[in-house]
Amino acid sequence: MESSKKLSTWGYKLFRPFLGPIFKFYYNPKIINKEAIPSDGTILIVGNHKHIMDQCSVIVSTKRVIHYMAKKEYFDGKMAWFFKATGCISVNRSIHDDKAKGLAIDVLNDGGAIGLFPEGTRNKTNDKLLLDFKFGTVSMANKTDATIVPYAVTGDYKFRSKNLMIRFGTPFKIGKMNLEEANEKLYKEIEKLMKENLKATNRTLEEELNSRCQDA
Repeated sequence: MESSKKLSTWGYKLFRPFLGPIFKFYYNPKIINKEAIPSDGTILIVGNHKHIMDQCSVIVSTKRVIHYMAKKEYFDGKMAWFFKATGCISVNRSIHDDKAKGLAIDVLNDGGAIGLFPEGTRNKTNDKLLLDFKFGTVSMANKTDATIVPYAVTGDYKFRSKNLMIRFGTPFKIGKMNLEEANEKLYKEIEKLMKENLKATNRTLEEELNSRCQDA
């Protein structure tokens, strides 16, 4: 199996210093409680998934290198080099991808950071705030004693957005919870953070749900 040591990070370290400011200027995200992200140690940083740029909202919130788990299709096109250079982990969503999961666990066992979306895909519905969570996050956290850092993104990815907000919640560990309890806790934490965002930006639930039809 490929070792986590072979995951490239040169692209991440090279591009973040100038792509990050461009992202911030263009989309104007409001970042809340980024101090909650541990500066070191094993973490799983996870949140809702509404837009292809969601991971960028996280990346500009911390100086840590985050290895994102991304669908295999991203590694088959002309931009494959970019995803490899920035340390992403290819996931074949048509199977139970043990190789990808094993690589992510190696990163965590090495004290690194993994970013993923427990919904498993972008939520393009206009009737559900969150899709049902898959168990990958809590399973990996349980196996590696990783700290889970929940977050929520709401608002519009538009030029100089007035309502784009990412909010980080209180980190927690699985501890003595079983996987079902941990997954439910994670779901409720992210749901709560989303609702706090909507309240802070005076955005209705209907507006947030309908915006998904316009997002990429």
